[in-house]
Amino acid sequence: MARLFISAAHKSSGKTTLTIGLCAALTARGLRVQPFKKGPDYIDPMWLGLASGGICRNLDFNTQSSAEIAAMFRRFSAGADISLVEGNKGLHDGIDVAGSDSSAALAKVVDAPVILVVDASGITRGVAPLLVGYRAFDPDVRIAGVILNKVAGVRHESKLRAAVDRYTDLPVVGAVRRSTDLEIVERHLGLVPSNEAAEARAVVGRIREAVAAQVDLDRLLDLARAASPPASAPSSVNVSRSGDRVRIGIARDPAFGFYYPDDLDAFAAAGAELVTINTLTDPQLPPDLDGLFIGGGFPETHMDALEANVSLRSSLRTSLEAGLPAYAECGGLMYLSRSVTWNGRTARMVGALPGDAVMHARPRGRGNVRLRETGRSPWPGILPGAEVTAHEFHYSGLENLNGDVAFAYDVLRGDGIDGAHDGIVVGNTVATYAHLRSVDSLPWVERFVAFVRSSRSRRHAA
Repeated sequence: MARLFISAAHKSSGKTTLTIGLCAALTARGLRVQPFKKGPDYIDPMWLGLASGGICRNLDFNTQSSAEIAAMFRRFSAGADISLVEGNKGLHDGIDVAGSDSSAALAKVVDAPVILVVDASGITRGVAPLLVGYRAFDPDVRIAGVILNKVAGVRHESKLRAAVDRYTDLPVVGAVRRSTDLEIVERHLGLVPSNEAAEARAVVGRIREAVAAQVDLDRLLDLARAASPPASAPSSVNVSRSGDRVRIGIARDPAFGFYYPDDLDAFAAAGAELVTINTLTDPQLPPDLDGLFIGGGFPETHMDALEANVSLRSSLRTSLEAGLPAYAECGGLMYLSRSVTWNGRTARMVGALPGDAVMHARPRGRGNVRLRETGRSPWPGILPGAEVTAHEFHYSGLENLNGDVAFAYDVLRGDGIDGAHDGIVVGNTVATYAHLRSVDSLPWVERFVAFVRSSRSRRHAA
């Protein structure tokens, strides 16, 4: 199994752009590329999936054990010509000072050689001690090559290459010039997601051409193929279908698109058919829905169109008030609130939650979170006192909460809705700022589908 781990000396070195380019350039050669992304991330995987023509998978120490990560990597790498894992932050950065959650630790779990991306802005000979230090810091991390990024020109490149050749034995497999053609528009949560960028394919095309021209893809493939064979992949994926199939609406459009692919797989495994809803253009909910899932996204940048779709908002509110089971995360929570306020403007939303979403200039919640179940959630399998790991990244807060509000979680680490609670419960709706992931330790999809199925049975019986 050919595989490489793309990391960097520090964040904002351009590793995401280069990984997008590598995925696209290798795919253009006719290779089947399987991309992975470290950590809780929705936006980068969307770009990597677009570039490779496939589905990018997340590998995350916060929600998965090392064994679960390794099994997932083997399972989805099986059949691929090459697997590319993009790290996050710098190679050795992380929350744990011992490095247990770093990109370096993940590279060891998946047993992949590392290509180190170096932002060469403002350095020449200084690249050598940087590389020597990175190799010496943790000899168990196999740094196999270097891509010099943001290179100023021919003279700058020659100085960098001379320093790397003289003081290290690492191959320089690419030197990519600084160029505005390689930039992707950023906003408050990071890169603009590929499901929203109208020029996304053109952007990927420009990045592919630049990377193919300035990176030695043959040398890169040789390094990837030299990786030792991993343990054999599991022969099958556990599938646990039980009960009749249910139809669950899922909001997927430019406003909402933050979903883990393995969560969507879990819905199918639990016996759920996901029915796409476009919150910007659909006049009504699809017929015969048994439940609803609205993930994260950028409702604030589409708030005029969301407000203008009065008929869908009315259809949603009526259905939720009648008991349609629903789960909403972050952007979905904002959409179900009474209103969204951003940049001095306010737009009406669904009105199913007793609060108003207000955007702020700085993040209100950011990073990994730890929650404790209160027992107030309507989903089965909830164990009061059990702890849940997830993540949050939101600039909005839910304000003007009124009435006797029930919460599914106490916040042990993170911000949640009010600093102490998350998972507002209204009827059969649960809405959180935390993004859950359906993994071995938290099969939330299985719980939610079971609740949807039991709710449908009760409605039919009534």
